Amino acid sequence: MPVLSHQQLQSLLEQHLVRVNTPQNSARLVAANLVDASLKGHDSHGVTLLPRYISAILAGDLNPLAKLRVVRDAGPLLAFNGQHGFGQVLGKEMMEAGIERALQFGVAVVSLADSHHLGRIGAWAEQVADAGLVSIHFANVAAPSAVLPFDGRHPRLGTNPFCVGVPVTGRRPVILDFATSSIAGNKARIAFNEGRAIPEGCAVDAEGNPTTDPRWLMQDPRGALLAFGRHKGAGLSLICSLLGAALSGGETESHQIAPRPGIINNMLSIIFDPARLGAGENYAQEVLAQLDWMHHGQEGRDVMLPGEPEARAYAQRLENGIYVDEVSWQQFEALAQ
Repeated sequence: MPVLSHQQLQSLLEQHLVRVNTPQNSARLVAANLVDASLKGHDSHGVTLLPRYISAILAGDLNPLAKLRVVRDAGPLLAFNGQHGFGQVLGKEMMEAGIERALQFGVAVVSLADSHHLGRIGAWAEQVADAGLVSIHFANVAAPSAVLPFDGRHPRLGTNPFCVGVPVTGRRPVILDFATSSIAGNKARIAFNEGRAIPEGCAVDAEGNPTTDPRWLMQDPRGALLAFGRHKGAGLSLICSLLGAALSGGETESHQIAPRPGIINNMLSIIFDPARLGAGENYAQEVLAQLDWMHHGQEGRDVMLPGEPEARAYAQRLENGIYVDEVSWQQFEALAQ
């Protein structure tokens, strides 16, 4: 499989996006977001998504010219509609607006409906953490249901991401970012492309039997993903749909959405200034103390905090390049033709 530098991939992605009438600045932001996700080890949310983005543009399910539209503005509460525009562009603007209001009011609650794929939600938590603020994000996927409710027979939930970002003085932030399904749907896509099995306990086939074959998540008749942590993950997935979609004005899974070329996300984000809460400025030292305590006395063990796997992958791939699976590379070559 090809291995390319992040600079090569940035240029390649920008070129393909501009060819389908994406403004140059938007193409740069989208490409940078996808390359960054791949650098951080999340190929599922990285450069291999570009062919699907292009297909969505050509099918009219992704509007590369769409702008962020204000739906409601009530001081610390802001609601936007993305009009099927690039999530990488809309998400950045949404966080900029939320940061500004949180700095003004101490807190901001910001929602976004009808955005195309928002990518790795951790990127938005990182943006907020860079401003010294804490953020909590609830997102849903407006697509055919792919995840079983706990003890369910038929899928009724999305892979609905949950994310929290906490800034850390003098260190990289703590970024907890995960799909509420046992694995993200796009990780099954990468495994399918590479001919790999997915971990046990993640999915069932069309008859409800446990399976490690990603084919059941990629081809009809389809099986389903399981939520992480049994009832806990299924419950959090439901909350992501209720807060991320029902409250934002987006579509919940109850709409029984048909398969579509694009990936539509909705998200609710809560952003606040930690220095304005009970600990005041002392919170920073308490955060550091708890992070150090997590590693204390763990000699011989590889204890990793949220965000550390991404940091390790970033260092390794920045030096050695990013691999692209063969199926995705063939899709890239088809785009060039």
